[in-house]
Amino acid sequence: MILAIGAGPPPLFSVIMPAFNRARLIVRAIESVRAQSFTDWELIVVDDGSRDGTFAVLTDLIRNDDRIRYHYAANRGLAMARNIGLTMGRGAYFTFLDSDDEYLRDHLGMRTEYLHEHPEVELLHGGVEVIGESEVADKHDPSKRIAIGDCVVGGTFVIRRDLAERLEGFRDIPYGDDADFFERAENIGAIIHTIEVQTYRYNRLEQDSLTAIAERAGIEGIRQFRAHGKKSN
Repeated sequence: MILAIGAGPPPLFSVIMPAFNRARLIVRAIESVRAQSFTDWELIVVDDGSRDGTFAVLTDLIRNDDRIRYHYAANRGLAMARNIGLTMGRGAYFTFLDSDDEYLRDHLGMRTEYLHEHPEVELLHGGVEVIGESEVADKHDPSKRIAIGDCVVGGTFVIRRDLAERLEGFRDIPYGDDADFFERAENIGAIIHTIEVQTYRYNRLEQDSLTAIAERAGIEGIRQFRAHGKKSN
C-alpha cells in the first residue's frame, strides 16, 4: 500500500522529481512547477545520492515554499527514486518532472481540466515538446533508435493513486521503467488516455541522461554507471 505522509488536505497532484547531480539544472525545473497556473500541488524532490551540492541550491526554495519536500536517498536509480516519491506523495494523482525538464505554465491546469472531464482515466500521458534529438534508444535493443513520438515519456505520466497501488509502482529495471509501467497498466485493462497539447518540455541536450547513456553504451553502460554511483536521472 502507498501511504500518504504529511499534514493538511491532500493536493490533487503529487509531482515527483528524481534528481542526481543536477545542481545546475534543478532550480529551472522546480521554478517551472512553481509558475503553474494551477496551484493545488505538492512537489517531492527525491535526491538519488547527489554529490554536487544539489541540496545546497534548493535550501532557500524548500524553506520558502512549504509545498516542496526534499528526500535524500542512497543512489538506487530512477525507478526506485520514483517509488520513494510514490510512498511520500499525498495527492489523488501522481505525476512527474525530470530534473532537467520543464513544465509550460498550463501543464497541470490542462491536465486538471481533462481529468475533471474524464474522471474514469487511470493513466494520462503525452503532450511532449522535444528539445534536441527527436530519437531515443529502443528499450528492447538500444543499438536501434526510435522516434520519441512512438514512445511513452514517463515524465508526462499522470497516474491515479489506486492504479499506482495496484501495479506496486515502478519495477527496478535499468532502462525503460516507464514503458514497463505503461505495458503493465495496459495488461490489467487500465483506462489510459493521451493528451496531445505539448506542455511538457523534454530536454534531450544533456549527455548524462539515461537515454544518452543507453545510446552510447547500451544497457550494460547503464549498469556500469549505476554500479559506480554515477547514474543520472
